[in-house]
Amino acid sequence: MVALLTIAGIIVFLSIILIGIFNKFVRNKNTVKDGWSNINVALKRRYDLIPNLVETVKGYASHEKEILEAVIQARNAALAAPSDDINKQIHAKSQLQQTLKSIFALSEAYPNLKANTNFLQLQDKLNDIEENPEESKRYYNGTIHENNTDGESFPAVLVAGMFNYQQFDYFEAEPESRENVKVSFN
Repeated sequence: MVALLTIAGIIVFLSIILIGIFNKFVRNKNTVKDGWSNINVALKRRYDLIPNLVETVKGYASHEKEILEAVIQARNAALAAPSDDINKQIHAKSQLQQTLKSIFALSEAYPNLKANTNFLQLQDKLNDIEENPEESKRYYNGTIHENNTDGESFPAVLVAGMFNYQQFDYFEAEPESRENVKVSFN
């Protein structure tokens, strides 16, 4: 009888631990999704501004058709990224960021475009949208850190597969923004 109670106690104890691990995975996943939704709102505003930016540039740089098409394709790919796959959304956002840089580079080649008030306003709005979610990005990366650490820690790592644990990618700076900037006073 004592052995039976001991076994039942161990089963109850292990069940409580498993329930706790499962609930932690669910809580972490929901926190990550909440953090991503804050970033996603800013990205949506950004995606909505891109067609206006492209139309403004078209008037000045009509023969730069490939760049404009690449921006629209990257925007559409970012919008089409599955809403339930944060990692794919982050990748699509990075691709869009790269193509947008090419539009801003066009302003250097077309001084009239650089002086156009619509272009400047759109560029300022896009920059504001990019700068505003920095706190949201830090929060999101904090939730990723907690989720990934919890999923890789003992004893959770033993049952992570059974509970469909998902690791998420960090929201990182674009590789080009990490390069050394050369300053010249010539």
